[in-house]
Amino acid sequence: QVALVESGGGLVQAGGSLRLSCAGSGRTFSAYAMGWFRQAPGKERELVGAISRTGSTTYVAESLKGRFAISRDNAKNTVSLQMNSLKPEDTAVYYCAADVKLNPFGTTRNSGEYDYWGQGTQVTVSS
Repeated sequence: QVALVESGGGLVQAGGSLRLSCAGSGRTFSAYAMGWFRQAPGKERELVGAISRTGSTTYVAESLKGRFAISRDNAKNTVSLQMNSLKPEDTAVYYCAADVKLNPFGTTRNSGEYDYWGQGTQVTVSS
């Protein structure tokens, strides 16, 4: 089992940047493929990005490519989401999630496959 805690959210002006971090505790962090999701008010939760256990494979939602990047540091048990050129429509609660995965190089894109979730961190982008 792993406990996930997100940090780094806050209020930022449009065009600004934020870096979210997710710290994992418990079982070996490198056993998990990780993902970042977000949910805006009145909208469904959507995948932002995903990263393999080793960090060698990453995925970012097509609409966010070029602005968002996902990375991890297994030595520090953390996964990060770098968000640049933020827009008001990026306003949402951002969640990290962990998937117990045998394949060290695969990413998980289906929210239903994730086993553990953090409590979320609010990101608000003002215009």
